[in-house]
Amino acid sequence: MFARIGNSFNKRIGMKTIVGVVAASFLAGISVSGIFDRHAGATPDPAATYSQSDSDQHVITSPFTALAEKCTPSVVNVKITKVEKTGFGQMQGQMAPFRDFFNLPQFPQDRTVQGAGSGVIISSDGYILTNNHVVEGAKEVSVTLADKRELKAQIVGRDPKTDIAIVKIEAGENLPAATIGDSDKIKVGDWVLAIGNPFGLGNTVTSGIVSAKGRVIGAGPYDDFIQTDASINPGNSGGPLLNMNGHVVGINTAINPNGQGIGFAIPVNMAKPLIPQLEANGQVTRGYLGVNIQSVTPELSSALKLAKNNGALVAEVIPGGPADKAAIKAGDVIVSFDGKPVHDSHDLPSMVAAAAIGGEVPVVVIRNGKEIKTTAVIAKLDSDATMLGDSKAPARGKWGLQLGELSPETARQLGLKDDHGVMVAGVQPGSPAYHASIQPGDVIMEVNRQAVKSVDDLKEKIARAKDSDPLLLLVKNVHGSRYVVLKG
Repeated sequence: MFARIGNSFNKRIGMKTIVGVVAASFLAGISVSGIFDRHAGATPDPAATYSQSDSDQHVITSPFTALAEKCTPSVVNVKITKVEKTGFGQMQGQMAPFRDFFNLPQFPQDRTVQGAGSGVIISSDGYILTNNHVVEGAKEVSVTLADKRELKAQIVGRDPKTDIAIVKIEAGENLPAATIGDSDKIKVGDWVLAIGNPFGLGNTVTSGIVSAKGRVIGAGPYDDFIQTDASINPGNSGGPLLNMNGHVVGINTAINPNGQGIGFAIPVNMAKPLIPQLEANGQVTRGYLGVNIQSVTPELSSALKLAKNNGALVAEVIPGGPADKAAIKAGDVIVSFDGKPVHDSHDLPSMVAAAAIGGEVPVVVIRNGKEIKTTAVIAKLDSDATMLGDSKAPARGKWGLQLGELSPETARQLGLKDDHGVMVAGVQPGSPAYHASIQPGDVIMEVNRQAVKSVDDLKEKIARAKDSDPLLLLVKNVHGSRYVVLKG
């Protein structure tokens, strides 16, 4: 459904919750010079003012005019060259029919491809902010300035998790750097400007409004995109989204290829704490809490007897991790982290990531309807560590479960004790379990917040539940744990 607009190679990225993502960058083979697309029907600017000249002709002056003149010099075009393997070459000419007969070897061939995106100068000494997917895998990177000078660039640092990258050029002079703004202050309906290199057409300016904030499009654990209707196309990736003060409030990153007027930008406040780390170390060090979380749906909120549907529901606590040591338990709902409210599950990952390694962070959870305060000592997120992420838990409207005892082998695979949990052997189509996305192979760990040890134990706990009440199950599989609600 969505695509990254700055991926120089139109690279598709995997998504947990949506079908696809399109990159907003421009891709060309070495024999292709460009791709052009025409768009008509520009909307008149309602903010324009009108003044009458001596000749009685109306002259339109737009507030975007001065803004474009001010900000365009800090926007650059980013060109990359990448070498890709194209498989095995084929014998040509008169020898081709004899290839199989002689069992002659085939050799992999390299293909040089070129791509383009955008970037914005963030310091006068030549540091440029762009998207990771614009420069990822690049053999060579060059930058074209607004004055048409083309300079070699060096990749200083990349962060695939947030799709942010920093490149550096040596221009021999102070460059016009953009002013970094505050993306938290922009509101839905605010006017914004996008400048970039769509389809290789450099220094292109488009305008629109902020149409939504906090969008989750499935691009990663730190989704929190600004949605805009400013025209964004392949090649705009890495370019700035500017407010009416000319301050950078976002980095244009993705588009919806199936619709028009829908683009997504990374909030600049997400990039701010990463820039110094990328410049100094080339990579980002993140905090680690050691929990798997999911959103609090109305069904889960009712089953957990919560007053509100906000917070991040802890589906699993990693043994020995910071949350475990802080006595946070599965079933807790984290409503505050480091003094900041947690409105939804997608708020928490970025908060934890930005926390200081080794720092003591106050955490507030709701457990059995009561507020509990604790302190977690944040650890470092290793590249292979279990990340704090969002665990999806569909819950729909009698149980439809075929149960079996947990085998020692399955228990070992999931890191469980042999007497902890019950295996789901089958699910009846159309049943509450089916609608809750329970699948054969899942292990039921709890029923209504009580641990289960056997099939008989589980059946007894279900029998004690009122027929009119939903069942709250804690389910575990190889992908992690999650809570689901079964309605009779």
